[in-house]
Amino acid sequence: MQENKAERSRRDEYTEATRQALLAAGRDIFAKEGYQATGIEAISRAARVTRGAFYHHFEDKKALFDAVVVALQAETTAKIEERGRAQRKIWDRMNIGIDAYLDACLEPAYGRIVIQEAPAVLGGKRYQEIEEAYPMALLKASLNALKRDGEIEFEDIDLLSRMLDAMICKVALMLPGADHPKKLRERGLKIIGSLLGAFRRK
Repeated sequence: MQENKAERSRRDEYTEATRQALLAAGRDIFAKEGYQATGIEAISRAARVTRGAFYHHFEDKKALFDAVVVALQAETTAKIEERGRAQRKIWDRMNIGIDAYLDACLEPAYGRIVIQEAPAVLGGKRYQEIEEAYPMALLKASLNALKRDGEIEFEDIDLLSRMLDAMICKVALMLPGADHPKKLRERGLKIIGSLLGAFRRK
């Protein structure tokens, strides 16, 4: 008997709800326990689904972790865009975006999962792919817009965006364990601002 449209729609909704429950459970447990200490059984139990349902959506724990990282990066990128939307000038949007990113890095889930564990768990290549698709894409777009408008003078925007991203990520890594995180953040932003200013057309 052919499945009708309403039945297919309900099934799709249930499938997506199960996937979202696994993502939420994974995000919570990875943030609290870390990748290595987290088991599929614990995630399935927290999501209130069977192990079979877990494997229907994700090949293994690493696949779920990858999806959680992507979801966190997408969520953070949306927050950065929202923070900068009120600013008319590209420079202001970019600076606010960098500040918003550092705010995100201080959030426990993002800090532990994306900043601390993702590079080792996913490997440098995959981690860079995700980063370039989300937060770094905003930075690169801003730098390209500034170059297009004649506000910065630098030929290789791709290299500049990668160097800036590395600096921002380094500050992000240092913040959680810093004795004076506010002071470190201010100094880090000052250095980043000085580098950007060196390429700004006078």
